[in-house]
Amino acid sequence: MNIFKKFYCRTYQFLIFIAQRFLSIKEPILISNNDSTYEVGKLLKQNNINNILLVSDESITKLGLLDRLIEGLKDNNIDYVLYNKIQPNPTIDNVEDGLKIYKDNHLTAIVCLGGGSVIDTSKMIGVRANNNKPISKFKGILKVHHSMPLLIAIPTTAGTGSETTLASVIRDEKTNDKYAINDPHLIPKYAFHDPKLLINLPSKITSTTGMDALTHAIESYIGRSNTKKTKKCALTAIKLIHENLYESYINPTNLEARKNMLNASFLAGVAFTNAYVGYVHALSHAISGKFNTPHGLANSIILPYVLKAFGKSIYRKCGQIYDYIELGDKSKNNEQKTNDLINYIIHLNEIMNIPNKFDIEVTKIEFDNLINHAYKEANPLYPVPKLFDKSELSNILIQVIKVKGN
Repeated sequence: MNIFKKFYCRTYQFLIFIAQRFLSIKEPILISNNDSTYEVGKLLKQNNINNILLVSDESITKLGLLDRLIEGLKDNNIDYVLYNKIQPNPTIDNVEDGLKIYKDNHLTAIVCLGGGSVIDTSKMIGVRANNNKPISKFKGILKVHHSMPLLIAIPTTAGTGSETTLASVIRDEKTNDKYAINDPHLIPKYAFHDPKLLINLPSKITSTTGMDALTHAIESYIGRSNTKKTKKCALTAIKLIHENLYESYINPTNLEARKNMLNASFLAGVAFTNAYVGYVHALSHAISGKFNTPHGLANSIILPYVLKAFGKSIYRKCGQIYDYIELGDKSKNNEQKTNDLINYIIHLNEIMNIPNKFDIEVTKIEFDNLINHAYKEANPLYPVPKLFDKSELSNILIQVIKVKGN
């Protein structure tokens, strides 16, 4: 990247960092116990709300994960209308369909139970409920400007941290463009953690969403817009993931491990809400937008390749992560610690059956479009440790995706 572009990016990131110190970014009120979903009805009654949009997806409905929540709603005389057609990479149509149900039934609050896709969609339904602008007009940062109806988020995966972040990621099916919307208004009022909801998760969801949380924590920590709080949240999240992800994967009924992973996801969300993510997410959004690849899987695959590409720019901070989670011999130098950390991530993927490349083949034009999408998303917004140009992003992507004719 040329010196003028670098100067522009770093100046932009510095100004965003300063501006965020003056924003009111509040964490959701967290309620965490082994039966918290039942208590949602009581909370709604205390807030004088008696008719809600309940957002989820079809698989969660079939698994019966909504049952305890619905029982609590009924016991507190809360009427609800269910919308459960959310796709794994939620679309503008998902938002608009949910919005129509919300308005047609004159509902007054939104409760969502599901993974990041469900929560992200619910955020944008809330935004659209109080604003007539199309979704595309909110793309980027600080473009919402209006408060939402009361939003309660109940995650069923320990990965996205969407229940605590100011971000929503939406896909435009017409253009295959996947983009983030970032605004403090998107942060839910309440987050409910119930580890029992995670017991029956498919193992591949446990693994990839857990690696998603790890990506959030690492990208926020190695970036250049950290505060004392984001550093502490990120390191704590990484340690919790180190100690509990594989245990959750091999022993899904371990409620303590599940609870710790929910907490890790939450803390990683707090960290990247303030410190942002980086090139892993930029490349991941490009790929999942085009090919509907699950976000956590994309992050899992790309993470070690991006860390390798950063080289010496991340040695010191990766050395700190290595020491904090007690990964090995602390007498090693930071370069050795960084390489060991990257190899640990690769090994963690391997033992959880996460592939090291995408099973995708693209044309040269499609490949270039992916790079252009990632480059545009990341620069100038993401305060990465080292700025990459398109050729450097290409060098990463070519390692994980096949180009026809090569």
